[in-house]
Amino acid sequence: MTAPWPSGRVPRSQIAARFGADRTGLAERALGTGDPLADAVVAEIRSGGRPVREQLDHGIRHGLASLADPPPAVAALLTATESLLAAADPALVDAGARPLFTSPPPVHTLSLSAGALLRTYGSPSIAVLLGTTGRLVDGAERRLTETGRWVLSTTLPGALHPGRPGYVMTLQVRMLHAHMRELARTRDYDELAHGVPINQIDLARTWLDFTLVSMRAEETIGFGLTPAEIAEVYTYWQLLGTLLGIDPELTAGITGHRAAARLDELVTALTGPLAPQSRALAGPTVDAIAGLLVGSLRLPRPAGRLLLEVLARRFHGPQVADELGLRRSRPVELLVGAGARLLRARRGRLRRRPGALDAARQRNVAATRELLGADGIGEALFQTYRPERSGTHA
Repeated sequence: MTAPWPSGRVPRSQIAARFGADRTGLAERALGTGDPLADAVVAEIRSGGRPVREQLDHGIRHGLASLADPPPAVAALLTATESLLAAADPALVDAGARPLFTSPPPVHTLSLSAGALLRTYGSPSIAVLLGTTGRLVDGAERRLTETGRWVLSTTLPGALHPGRPGYVMTLQVRMLHAHMRELARTRDYDELAHGVPINQIDLARTWLDFTLVSMRAEETIGFGLTPAEIAEVYTYWQLLGTLLGIDPELTAGITGHRAAARLDELVTALTGPLAPQSRALAGPTVDAIAGLLVGSLRLPRPAGRLLLEVLARRFHGPQVADELGLRRSRPVELLVGAGARLLRARRGRLRRRPGALDAARQRNVAATRELLGADGIGEALFQTYRPERSGTHA
């Protein structure tokens, strides 16, 4: 049975008038659905405790075949994910999100932070969820670090092969979302108002943040992709999204920004205006990102924060930036614009030199691997999850 339309969202009648019956039906199902496979595993963990967690972790890392007698829900989840990868185009998995590595890691730091993650955490339903679970402000830097690490790890060549870091981390993030759903329901999260915690619309919004929003953000600072490259990235992220627990019906057929923007229009309409918690989260998020830029871009924290606020205005527009309380700086805006023009021209010259773009891609892949610690999977929050301590959302 379909869950009732959430009272805190835009009325169903308005969505139907704007998007039609079919897309409204899809939206209604998505708002009332979390991730049935992962949610069933959480229920098994709740009843079976540590042995189930240990089997899940071992199975994620070493495969379903390595488990002698897996719990049913664990077996169902691993069967689904391993079958998904077995049926995928091997060349796609081997290549990773190849076009993204035509840009150096610092570019992704900026697009993921001031672009994708700021919008993700600005989502009213996600901000309300973090407020409900007591993690609205606490742990912002750790959330951002681990989410950024996950995104980079999953897009490397071969990263999604079962047992590889990208695959392992994606299932860890997927399980974190399921644990957060359960936690929210114990903390008076208003499901009738907002829909299922971290529902399919929330997940689709995150998917768009890491594809449409990030690629457009990088384009505005001089690191655009060709239509063929954009299609390759979307195709890869369709596979990655399904592995993360996103209903493939939501992202099916998206190979360009125009189709992604149509989905984003629906998701944005369903998301609604910013909640008070969104602005409360924006400041700590920008502060946390500025702290990370001290190391990655060697910027003093105040300068890093101002740069991020200016970039966020460039990426998301003045209305959203004003609602989030982000500052203006005309001098920095002019510098960013001039820098983007220079970088765009330089990138054009790079594309015209035979072999230069491939060489740059190889360097950037190597630099990303070094940044991540040679593909190692460190001790991550979503790996050692405990409900009372969790605050990460990817």
